[in-house]
Parts: sequence; C-alpha cells; structure tokens
Amino acid sequence: MSAATLLESPTAARSTLPASPAQAVHGTPREVLSFKLGAEEYGIDILKVQEIRGYEQPTRIANAPGFMKGVVNLRGVIVPIVDMRLRFELEDVKYDAFTVVIILNVASRTVGIVVDSVSDVLELHGDQIKPAPEFNGTIAATYITGLGTVKTGDAERMLILMDIEQLLSSAEMGLMDL
Repeated sequence: MSAATLLESPTAARSTLPASPAQAVHGTPREVLSFKLGAEEYGIDILKVQEIRGYEQPTRIANAPGFMKGVVNLRGVIVPIVDMRLRFELEDVKYDAFTVVIILNVASRTVGIVVDSVSDVLELHGDQIKPAPEFNGTIAATYITGLGTVKTGDAERMLILMDIEQLLSSAEMGLMDL
C-alpha cells in the first residue's frame, strides 16, 4: 500500500498484524510506515498511526523544549507536535512541500511528529529484521528495536525501526505529563 493510499484512508492500512519486533523475528510479518529524517529512513508500527497531514505552523508553547514545535487543534483535540529532526539534532532543518506531520496514538495520547517525508507502508518478515546493535552508554537508543532491510529491484535500503511509543513517552520528552 502506498503512502498516498494511507493519506486518503488512514485506517485502510491497519491490520491485525503484531506490533512487536520480537514477533516479526519469529515469522509473523509486521507492517511499518517508513519516513525520512535527513538521509536516514525510519520505520514505525503502522498501528500507532492515526493519520498523515501536511505541515502547518503549530502554536508555540512557552518554555517548551526546542524540539517541541507547539500544539495544533485537530478536530477539537489539542495535539502536541514534536519535530523529530530537532529531537535527533539533525542539521539543516527545512520545512517544504514534502514535510509532513504523522499523527500518532501513543500511551493513550494523540501526538504529532514532524518528518521530512513519508515513504511507504511496508510489510517486513522476520528474515528482513535484524536486532538493534548494542551502543555504549553515551548513546540513548533504547527506542531502536531493530534494523529492517527492504529490497527494491537490485537495490537494498535499510530502515531504522523505532518503538515510537517508548521514545515519545520517555521522561526527556515530557509529553505524557501534558
């Protein structure tokens, strides 16, 4: 299913596939939404995605961390917006026609994340997912669940698979206290 189809019908991509990377490793496929941040491509569990929207300037909240762009009113629900490029300290953050906000349902909250672009909805099987590498103590990467390999023709690309709920509900994000 393409990202364009997901934009038209966010619930069309939902299925009963497991969300856990451990389940995908054991043979049950897993669907992820792939998106780009800078030169890297990431994947998150499609079941966490509510919808994808074009970027609109949120209302800034005083004393919020720099990566917290502010809030938007989404059909009566106030949604905090996190710019993942700023959160991951990427340089050269630009907002253009490809910049989108992925609206997520995490930890019983609705949260939006700003990304450079949405690529596709992909089904990954266990043989396409490798465990996350071990990092030293200076890199907090507990939200990285694995690395997915996607083959397109003769080319392969790698996806960094994230537990977006764990990332957004971490204490440093401060979102679950809002």
